[in-house]
Amino acid sequence: MDESTDVNSAERLVFFSDAVVAIALTLLALELPVPEGASNHEVLEQFGHFRAEYIAFFISFAVIGNHWFGHHRLFGHVTGHAGGMVRWNTLWLLMVVLTPFTTRVLTADGAFETRFIVYAAVQALAGLFFLLLVHQIAHHGMLRPGTPPRVLTSSYVRLSVVVAAFLISIPVALVTHWAYVCWVLIPVGIRGSMAFLRRRKPHLVSPVAPAPVP
Repeated sequence: MDESTDVNSAERLVFFSDAVVAIALTLLALELPVPEGASNHEVLEQFGHFRAEYIAFFISFAVIGNHWFGHHRLFGHVTGHAGGMVRWNTLWLLMVVLTPFTTRVLTADGAFETRFIVYAAVQALAGLFFLLLVHQIAHHGMLRPGTPPRVLTSSYVRLSVVVAAFLISIPVALVTHWAYVCWVLIPVGIRGSMAFLRRRKPHLVSPVAPAPVP
């Protein structure tokens, strides 16, 4: 496979993934309940009544958007596909497409533990499949020469924190509704992990690729 074919195959994977993510985000918005009422007061009351659905929408939008941003940033350095890249990318997209459904599950009445676990499990799997995709990219050397070490490191850190947070939230949800805090702390965990690596292993978070050995 020549270089131009490698680049085209990577681009097709990106275009397909972008289209699927866009559809998932659209479905997420289409499921939002529309407030009804004959007066301003009634409409505002309806907004309050559906606040759980609106909060879940923003959570899911942020989750999918974070996945897409990481995918977009990583694939800006990918030159082709090999091994199990397509498989893991497809499984990741499956979890993305399931997110609008699991969002509705999460906001339905009753059985909080089951609904929460279904949502958290799908998001943990999405992060895991993406993490395996990153591993395949690194294992098969699919990053173009000169790619900064930070690209892979940030992907590994971000996805590991996401998977850990959603997995930890599952047993927490069995004892308290405050399990949502595990999700809120994801950005803190990512920043803290990157700061730790910056102090202990700065070469892994360098924004510049190491100079070639003469």
